[in-house]
Amino acid sequence: MAKQGKRLRAVYEGINREASYDLDEAIAVLRERSKVKFDETIEVSMNLGVDPRHADQMVRGMVTLPNGTGKTVRVAVFAKGDKATEAKDAGADIVGAEDLMQAVQGGDIAFDRCIATPDMMAVVGRLGKILGPRGLMPNPKLGTVTMDVATAVKAAKAGQVEFRVERAGIVHGGVGKVSFEPERIAENVHAFVDAVVKAKPSGAKGTYLQKVSLSSTMGPGLRLNTGSVTH
Repeated sequence: MAKQGKRLRAVYEGINREASYDLDEAIAVLRERSKVKFDETIEVSMNLGVDPRHADQMVRGMVTLPNGTGKTVRVAVFAKGDKATEAKDAGADIVGAEDLMQAVQGGDIAFDRCIATPDMMAVVGRLGKILGPRGLMPNPKLGTVTMDVATAVKAAKAGQVEFRVERAGIVHGGVGKVSFEPERIAENVHAFVDAVVKAKPSGAKGTYLQKVSLSSTMGPGLRLNTGSVTH
């Protein structure tokens, strides 16, 4: 077993890694132990009782965090004409059509979220092998293929987070920064967990929400009492 480094030992000093923490207590511990020179991201991880290999057990969706993520989200929109203008006015960072497709094909992917109008999906579809693996492919079920591009852009900029279960049945996402007030972090955690719980698929059997943990970029991972994060 590899030895823990000095920094990691210091991070976990005094922490019972087998214990479960209430949400407020876990947030306090992470903020108190943040000693790095950058604003760490707070992340929630959830172990779900699903097998994503089965279509009826896939968990995926969007949630708008009430207090944002603390990150600057770069948004690209595939649109033409009036819709392109709407996207720009709403704050989209990149707007285009075939020219944007060519930029992406050339490796220029300077965005974190991709939105498209339905009429542009024939163009965007050619980018499936590039955008798909990066989780950037527009999807009507997630509201990223829409004629209401202004609303979609504003939501993405305001702190909308996409979640998708991984092969091992884990869902995770950033829910704020260490610098956030504890109440703001807690509100974001509740919003994220509620959205995942509401996205419970029809094929899920047994206990759906099995384990919830909270961590920071360079800090410890703390197991949470599920009752403290669910309503």
